[in-house]
Amino acid sequence: MAPQPARAPALPQVLPDIPEELTKQRLRRLGEGIGKVVYASGNWVVYRERSPLEMVALILLWRGLRKLESLLPGTWAKHLRDRPSRQIRLLRVLVQGAILVFPRTLWYGSHIRDVLRLYHRRSVRGEKLAQTHLGGSHLVPKRITFPPTRVSIGGWPGWLVVSEAAERVECTLFQKMVQLARDDHFEELEEWLDRLLRTRQDGWSLGLFSTDAHLKNFGVIGTRIVLLDSGGLTNRWSEVEQVLDKEEAVIRPYVRLGLGHVLAGRPEIAGRFDQRWKATVNRGVVWNCWPIESKPESTPSP
Repeated sequence: MAPQPARAPALPQVLPDIPEELTKQRLRRLGEGIGKVVYASGNWVVYRERSPLEMVALILLWRGLRKLESLLPGTWAKHLRDRPSRQIRLLRVLVQGAILVFPRTLWYGSHIRDVLRLYHRRSVRGEKLAQTHLGGSHLVPKRITFPPTRVSIGGWPGWLVVSEAAERVECTLFQKMVQLARDDHFEELEEWLDRLLRTRQDGWSLGLFSTDAHLKNFGVIGTRIVLLDSGGLTNRWSEVEQVLDKEEAVIRPYVRLGLGHVLAGRPEIAGRFDQRWKATVNRGVVWNCWPIESKPESTPSP
């Protein structure tokens, strides 16, 4: 197979000044992940990169909450882990304090170091793939850059210097599903699930596959579904096959996506979605969508 020329990364739109709405008000803390904290105005979001100490504290906290899930009655630990809030931020600060007080060898075990290395490697690689293949497409939020500017943010540290912003999503796809179910708009909910499958196929046609394709990792902008975190992106067919092998073992995809309680009273919708998911997210369909220049020499096994 002849080598293909590298595609130039799509650059964000360059503005001479920061959008006024980012400076005329205190930006609200919108969400957070292991590596970033997100702050938002009406139409834009900016990010604060976490320090390594913060990331270690969060990893330790998440591991502790998972263990508590199996030990404590009820769903308190799961609710806290699934819905980051002031309480979990306070716990993270307490864990950080403990890391500073006690010898770090108690905390920085080989497993924690491996998790940090894996996160950093996936984050850097995924961001590069997204910029090269998805920049300027309908599959990711629009990005803008501007001269470095100080903005006011809610919570610590109170301010942030930023030079880039991304289009704000209306909500995550998971939040959209919950709201539609609450309003008894199940026909529209089913349409959004079909749109998710089409969006994923659009990504496959560009030679990209998300290994972290859960509903909280997709956002809604108008009628678009966009990828929020590029950390799980890969263009390596061997990694795609590993994920698809696991998909074959999933009996109820809607439950794995977190829609068990959302579709609990609508088994007919759950059944139809499961059939469409399995008919779409499989080796044959992904292989047919995959661009020819990115395919390995040998064809995949059925």
